[in-house]
Amino acid sequence: MGKGNILSLLILTLLIIIFPIVIKDTYLHTIGIFAGINALVAIGLTILMGYAGQISLGQAAFYGIGAYISAILSLHFGLPVILSIFLALLVASTAAIILAIPALRFKGHYLAVATLGFGEIIHIMLHEWGPGGPSGFGDIPKMNLFGFTFTSTNDYFYLVWICVVVIMIFSLNLINSMTGKALQAMHGSEIATQTAGINLTKLKIKVFILSSIYASLAGAMYAHYVTFLSPSSFSLFHSVFFLMMVIIGGISNIWGGIVGALIITILPEVLRGFKEFDILLYGLILTLFLLFMRKGLVPMTIATYKRWIHR
Repeated sequence: MGKGNILSLLILTLLIIIFPIVIKDTYLHTIGIFAGINALVAIGLTILMGYAGQISLGQAAFYGIGAYISAILSLHFGLPVILSIFLALLVASTAAIILAIPALRFKGHYLAVATLGFGEIIHIMLHEWGPGGPSGFGDIPKMNLFGFTFTSTNDYFYLVWICVVVIMIFSLNLINSMTGKALQAMHGSEIATQTAGINLTKLKIKVFILSSIYASLAGAMYAHYVTFLSPSSFSLFHSVFFLMMVIIGGISNIWGGIVGALIITILPEVLRGFKEFDILLYGLILTLFLLFMRKGLVPMTIATYKRWIHR
């Protein structure tokens, strides 16, 4: 992990600590919680797409699996929340393996369609067979860790963003390890990577599992925060929603996942004041990002900074 990443982590940690202290508005704390939950999914998607070169339009499926499995186990079977989350991650990992094995035969747009189909299958299953059906279900237990129940928004804000920091530390070390170099090599050329003696099948399965764990963890944290779930929260729209975070933040840099999650989560709230024009403005802003900032905010900011230092 380079000095730049260490400094960025320290700044992020400082901002996390002071935000609830300086900002007293509970509504803003709630937005911060959702931004952190979204960031967990976006970080995993950045590794999957930006570093490994594997396209996915089905992250909402893993998000939903984590949410529903953890909620059902804790509510209907009385398991401790932390155990329910752990089992939800195992189920999501298994689902990722089931998806990855046939999907390994596809590339590019075909892989995108395969993951999209997987996401729709999970959405239909939640809609038809999930507790409460399309109406959803509530009374999900609050997050409980070592006897402490996270009831206030302040407590949950710190919990979510501590998870984001831990995930970032792990992810930054991963992409700078030999496995990370192999992922980047696979993105560059699968043939050259295979020639170097790297098992592409295992590598692809591992990165699918990793991104599914991140997304299912986010889903479980979402479930135990809102305490109500319905299938509409895990549709194709949400997969596209996560994809936009990665694209706007910068798909080629893992920090882009956090920046994109913050922007996409906060932007609709900022535009609410425009009433019926908020959707139009939201679409216009996203279109401008895609037209003029295709590399994403983080890579463009880094490139601009390097040019400024050079001059």
